[in-house]
Amino acid sequence: MSWLSNFVRPKIQALVRKPDATPDNLWHKCPSCEQMIFHRDLVENLHVCTNCGHHMRLPAKQRLAMLFDDGAYDRIDTPKVTADPLRFRDRKRYTDRLREAQAKTDETDAIQVGEGRIGGVPAVVAVFDFDFLGGSMGMGVGEGLVKAAAVAVQKKRPLIVFPASGGARMQEGALSLMQMARTTVAVDRVKEAGLPYVVVFTDPTTGGVTASFAMIGDIHISEPGALIGFAGQRVIETTIREALPEGFQRAEYLMEHGMLDMVVPRNALKETLARTLKLLLKLPPVAAPKPGTALAEPVTNTVTPPRKPAGNATARPAEATPRAEPALGTAATDEPRKA
Repeated sequence: MSWLSNFVRPKIQALVRKPDATPDNLWHKCPSCEQMIFHRDLVENLHVCTNCGHHMRLPAKQRLAMLFDDGAYDRIDTPKVTADPLRFRDRKRYTDRLREAQAKTDETDAIQVGEGRIGGVPAVVAVFDFDFLGGSMGMGVGEGLVKAAAVAVQKKRPLIVFPASGGARMQEGALSLMQMARTTVAVDRVKEAGLPYVVVFTDPTTGGVTASFAMIGDIHISEPGALIGFAGQRVIETTIREALPEGFQRAEYLMEHGMLDMVVPRNALKETLARTLKLLLKLPPVAAPKPGTALAEPVTNTVTPPRKPAGNATARPAEATPRAEPALGTAATDEPRKA
């Protein structure tokens, strides 16, 4: 053995076998137009395709940070529930599926709840995470939504929910179906307290979530192109034996047929929610410039100096510059207002 085989060859092999340092998620393909988008550009554009405007699914943490002022909010912990009450198993144990979902999302369940300010208005927000078992609603999600509603009523704050779910979680059976009634009662208490309850539909919102708390909001908003419905399109077509119209169960179709109040792109969602909450709570809008500050003709501050008196004549004080007429909509009076 020589130095060539002992030293040079291992160095060359290590150099050739050096793993690629390029991360796997550097580029993303748009599922709509198949355009490749750089990761940084996608994040800056709030996970909206820069080519076709397709709204991709957004993780719950990023949505909360995007929504609240300065990305600051307080996390509301949800109550713990029994992990696998039915000891359910299909091709894989339910507990194993839960562990995989928790490792993938770094969350305990498919819902996150936070409180903060949106455009200066305090609010409680519950966000579903579709990456956690398809955002399915089990006991953990039900407890999270009930807790969010309770905090909203206790602190007298509006409740905003962002559903993104495939429906009830089948691994929990009837215990999952119970959450449809529990969450409906919970959000009804918010409405009975005279507080706004706003639902912002995201892609997709289907199944038991649509059939319970998601469709009873005071205001229904949706992101563009979101899939909203109860049963799937193929199930409906098989049942009625007819072809469904184009765009069926999409946000724009539902808005045309009176199921939604508005469809708002993601970059305008925060401003729209802030304006909606202020309207529902009868709060004053954002302070605008006072009327009368911008006049048709500028007012100068120059005053003509008084003339020197001739002899012993008494000098008259210089007349003050006439006051400019106030702009339309302002009250001009020298008398103090009476209480």
